[in-house]
Amino acid sequence: MSISSRLTAVFQEARKQPIPFDDTSKLILFSDCHRGDNSWADEFARNQTLYFFALQQYYDQGFTYIELGDGDELYKNKRFSVICEAHSHIFWLIKQFYDASPRRFHMIHGNHDMERSNPKIVEKTLFRYLQQRVDDEESLLEGIQVDQRINEGETLFEGIQVHEGLVLKHTPTNGEIFLVHGHQGDLLNDQLWKVGRFFSRLIWQPLQLFGITEPNSPARNYRKRNSVEKQIQDWICANQQVMIFGHTHKPSFAKAGKPPFFNTGSCVHPRCITGIEIQQGKIYLVKWWLAPNDLGQLCVTREELVKPRKVASLF
Repeated sequence: MSISSRLTAVFQEARKQPIPFDDTSKLILFSDCHRGDNSWADEFARNQTLYFFALQQYYDQGFTYIELGDGDELYKNKRFSVICEAHSHIFWLIKQFYDASPRRFHMIHGNHDMERSNPKIVEKTLFRYLQQRVDDEESLLEGIQVDQRINEGETLFEGIQVHEGLVLKHTPTNGEIFLVHGHQGDLLNDQLWKVGRFFSRLIWQPLQLFGITEPNSPARNYRKRNSVEKQIQDWICANQQVMIFGHTHKPSFAKAGKPPFFNTGSCVHPRCITGIEIQQGKIYLVKWWLAPNDLGQLCVTREELVKPRKVASLF
């Protein structure tokens, strides 16, 4: 099935239950966190402090968090429980978004967490989480109170629905923003995702420890990435539809007069994480990184990568 037909099918399904927002709404979109087991093969590990700090700021400021796929690295890791234990402080924070009223966390699956397209697996792995209770010392070292940790028998994201795509509906204009991971129609990363997972888990993960990267990934294969982006742009132009996606790890922000093509980038860049914000009626492409101040101290800093655009101007 082609990228065009797959995107059309996902878009039509997502339109059935749009998420309304207006110029007072605050949304943060991250993609491709690839949270792993905190080993040398865990690309997220080096940026987990940046991510946690940024997400804490967004939570305190009342943002809704939407994750656009590949949040957890389930290609390389067989069990989600290993990931949850390795990054328990991250899931504790995301749980605060999810438990808020109304819900402030929405999840889209990508190719690296494609198994979450199965509601039974979602219920088994994400509704509740079982782990041994950590001791007080470990909790204090991470700055989290013991009774706030995800402990044995506690709920995690009980009742969550993991989507393949979502639609944000801008109520002042009735304009729609299509949210999707962006792997749709890519044979090895879509229809044959289990084959891709097999090679990633048994071949590329061990080789990654020696510095050899996976050649089939759009994030590292420039020719493949350009091909994916070209086909997505063709669909955007043909359907005159605003889209925000991830998958390629390359941040993109459409200028006025260009196809409304936006990419969050990823949370596994070598020195930063990137994402897309929607707030105050505007859309922003931002990065969080360690920037030196005048005293030579490193501070976690939010930076706008391009001039923001008014959301209403996209439609």
